[in-house]
Amino acid sequence: MQDEAFNLLLAEMRPRLHRYCARMAGSAIDGDDIVQNVLIKAITAHASGAVIDNPTGWLFRIAHNAALDFLRKRNRQEVAQSDDELDMVATPVMDAPDHDVIVVSFRTLLQLPVLQRCAVILKDVLGHSVEEIADIAECSAPAAKSALQRGRARLKELASETDDVRVPLLSDADRGRLSTYVDCFRQGDFDAVRRMLADDVELDLVAKLRLKGKDRVDPYFTRYAQATNWQFSVGAVDGRPVMLVYDKNGPTLAPAHFVVLDWRADRIAGIRDFLFAPYALEATDWLVLR
Repeated sequence: MQDEAFNLLLAEMRPRLHRYCARMAGSAIDGDDIVQNVLIKAITAHASGAVIDNPTGWLFRIAHNAALDFLRKRNRQEVAQSDDELDMVATPVMDAPDHDVIVVSFRTLLQLPVLQRCAVILKDVLGHSVEEIADIAECSAPAAKSALQRGRARLKELASETDDVRVPLLSDADRGRLSTYVDCFRQGDFDAVRRMLADDVELDLVAKLRLKGKDRVDPYFTRYAQATNWQFSVGAVDGRPVMLVYDKNGPTLAPAHFVVLDWRADRIAGIRDFLFAPYALEATDWLVLR
């Protein structure tokens, strides 16, 4: 496959890969981390001359293994976490194959064994066949079919259980920093925002570009300053604090995208803006904090 065609394939597949990885990880934000890892692995393999007979299946196998690696790493890290921390996961809505509407949280989906979760997501969310599931998960077709049936049955059992949306636990300092950032956007005071940046700040305009350094990131704020259709609020996605961004020209009841900030003391060290990846909100719950 030529480089141009391969790059086009990656761009077209990114939303589907995110839908899978976000549900496997239980987080739209962590799902994007996994997808970025998938793309790096895919580009490296392609550059080394890997034979790709079935590009879609090949990419999903990489995504599946990357998700498993992420889950193993997180499981090791979560050993010392409290139950309250583990509960802070978001809530999507998933259509069951029999057309019943089942409301399941990411936290509920994570209660399924990995193969069952994989099978349900690939079949009922992304429309893959049992044979394709078996190929991606590297198991037999009967095992994939059994996992799918068991996963569906277990989700129906879990769907009736109460699952409240979790609110992120923010210190006064963290809430104050995020509120100040959002207020600057509301007031159009982007010079104040620039003063909040670390010198080595990194910008990830998801699915579009990545930049590092205050000078290189500067035009990002200029473009927001020139736009007149955005509104902003303090919110949460996946139980994590974010800036929610609404489009005045679109449905105002739901955000169009969101922005995640990483802080180093009182300076912004990282900005992850999902402007060009609105599909991230398809697989998560969100709420307004202010």
